[in-house]
Amino acid sequence: MPHLTSTGLEHLHDAMSARVAKHELPGLVTLLARGDEVHVDTIGTTTVDGSEPMRRDTLFRIASLTKPILAAAAMMQVEEGLFAVDEPVDRLLPEVANPRVLRRLDGPLDETEPAGRPITVEDLLTFRMGHGHITEPEFSLPYPIVTVPRDMNLVLAEPDPRTPYAPDEWMSLFGSLPLMEQPGERWRYNVGSLLLGVLVARADGATLGQVLRDRLFTPLGMVDTGFSATPAQIERIPGHYMISDGEPVLQPFSRPADWLSEPPFPSGSGGLLSTVDDFLAFAQMMRNRGTYMDTRLLTEESVTAMTTNQLTPKQISTAGMLLDGQGWGYGMAVITNPSEPGMTLGQYGWSGGYGTTWFNDPSRDLIGIALTQTSDFLWNGGLAEFDELAVKAVAA
Repeated sequence: MPHLTSTGLEHLHDAMSARVAKHELPGLVTLLARGDEVHVDTIGTTTVDGSEPMRRDTLFRIASLTKPILAAAAMMQVEEGLFAVDEPVDRLLPEVANPRVLRRLDGPLDETEPAGRPITVEDLLTFRMGHGHITEPEFSLPYPIVTVPRDMNLVLAEPDPRTPYAPDEWMSLFGSLPLMEQPGERWRYNVGSLLLGVLVARADGATLGQVLRDRLFTPLGMVDTGFSATPAQIERIPGHYMISDGEPVLQPFSRPADWLSEPPFPSGSGGLLSTVDDFLAFAQMMRNRGTYMDTRLLTEESVTAMTTNQLTPKQISTAGMLLDGQGWGYGMAVITNPSEPGMTLGQYGWSGGYGTTWFNDPSRDLIGIALTQTSDFLWNGGLAEFDELAVKAVAA
């Protein structure tokens, strides 16, 4: 049986260590898993010029790696009959029932037309609800549909700074906005998961944090994962960095102490903290087609739906750099066009904007996770190099 090779693991370690040595990031934790074989590598420190080393239990802001976790919880509720994938969201999210749609993306918010159909749960899972990030170069100007929500502090993009509103108030404000396009028309990132988090919480009659703990974190043994942290846990949260003038610069938001209290709006889009071993448990459940430690959490049919591309070729082509020509299932990307050395057909996973990434490669029975807190890792070649060397670490 193919296994992880010592030479491949050394090449991965050397490449990631070189990036730390070049001050691209203070440190990172990587993990490769194949079958029962798990290899974890801790490199560098938690802060620039710091003495605290990265450790296996370092607690990371996983940002958009929250999305696949949320999608899994939603599919558990689908299986229980709390709602259906093709069901309009109106019953649980009445604030967005009978939506209006902008006549043109750059137009005033009062120039709208009725939506041709309701928003469905699947629209939230696949980011085809009609609202989200604008990635087209021709639409880079500050249009009202971008500036008005920003002025309302709805926080539709990054998870920090945190929105000040509880879910009901947030939904009321969001429901006052029109959609960008008709539901089902195109893929737009992020906003669908914000609404899905509220829907999932309302379906169980609990906070989103409690839903995720009961349905996933407790059965998977994800003891460190959540929307907040204890005083002992925040000691394990690294600094969050972005590169400026060639050096990592500590960012002034999402300080470890900010995680001591539960957020008013738990973000299903990007609000979780986690460790490499906690996220491995989730990845293993997905690899095992819905089971973990002989306990079934999801049906194989649900895992298939989550990890199968749901987009049309046109929707993929207009998704911009975020998908870069790949597909999208429920809460995660799916490789439909292996265009880079680290990609294989059917591979799935996603990345978080603070420098975190995960993939499952069914063809190699391989799980790859890299956790940093330097956002530039995703764009400066670090992510691509990790993916390529991770798959090369599997013996032929």
